[in-house]
Amino acid sequence: MISEALHRPAGHAGSALDAFLRRHVGHFAGDAYVERLNGGQSNPTFLVTTGSRRCVLRAKPPGHLLPSAHAIEREYRVIAALAGSDVPVPRALALCEDPSVFGTPFYLMEYVEGRILRDPALPGMAPAERAAMYDELNRVIAALHRVDYAALGLGDYGKAGNYMERQVARWTRQYRAAETETIDAVDRLIAWLPEHIPAQDETRIVHGDFRIDNVVFHPTEPRILAVLDWELSTLGHPLADFAYHCMAWRMAPPVARGLAGQPLAALGIPDEAAYLDAYCRRTGRGSVARAEWEFYLVFNMFRLAGILQGIAHRAVQGNAAAADAVATGRRARPLAEQAWRMAQAIK
Repeated sequence: MISEALHRPAGHAGSALDAFLRRHVGHFAGDAYVERLNGGQSNPTFLVTTGSRRCVLRAKPPGHLLPSAHAIEREYRVIAALAGSDVPVPRALALCEDPSVFGTPFYLMEYVEGRILRDPALPGMAPAERAAMYDELNRVIAALHRVDYAALGLGDYGKAGNYMERQVARWTRQYRAAETETIDAVDRLIAWLPEHIPAQDETRIVHGDFRIDNVVFHPTEPRILAVLDWELSTLGHPLADFAYHCMAWRMAPPVARGLAGQPLAALGIPDEAAYLDAYCRRTGRGSVARAEWEFYLVFNMFRLAGILQGIAHRAVQGNAAAADAVATGRRARPLAEQAWRMAQAIK
């Protein structure tokens, strides 16, 4: 069962999963060997190996889950729909909604060999390499926001229109449902955000968690082979999605791995304004007003505080997906306080 798999050493998958693999995936010889992959605060992720064949299993965590969270069925649907588009994704292999096979529902996707880079400052690289990596990140998220979602059969993947109003309300509910302590800055943001939503609205596929460590780069080239972790994807406002990606420029340890305070020009990494301009050129939009851009950044910091609070909540319940869940959850307070300072500075 997955509740045991969260903590057990690597080992054989068991007869039920072996049978599922043979029936739905094929080309699996012998018993499957399962080992937990690092990362993934939300949906537990495993490498499944048999012979020379490897794939990745993403599962729902055990226990009581917050409404609409951990929707692995949606992850599977979107990566299957994006196959063959300009957005690189792993090949979707199979979806299993029967909890008796592995303990909770899961899906399987191909294993993509490459580099997952955790530090956005990209230590050890030359400036030209870093510039190329960031240009590729910019290219891929812009490609996602240009996708014709209706043509891919994703017209019902989310609601069109009023995205920010719905998101502010949703993450307020999510935060309250997972609240483990009172954070004054969060309470202030919950009151401030609905009153400052920009009027402009548009709809695209949004990833929801587009970060440098959620993509797989080619082993030697500055080329993205796969975008991972689609759990938070939906139809929404592309600028909100891009602003989430750009929070790295505003954050630094211990709150998060980020670029704030880094010598960007010397590193070869574009500054936030140049990176935003490149995205606007690629998506064919004009410049973004400062107050609008700052709002999306503030909202995403609030949203991330809600995600961190959810991790803290699962840690209290004892069903967190990662061993460092308690420490991760503690980052909600300083992040919310930074977001509130940014909100107060908007003119």
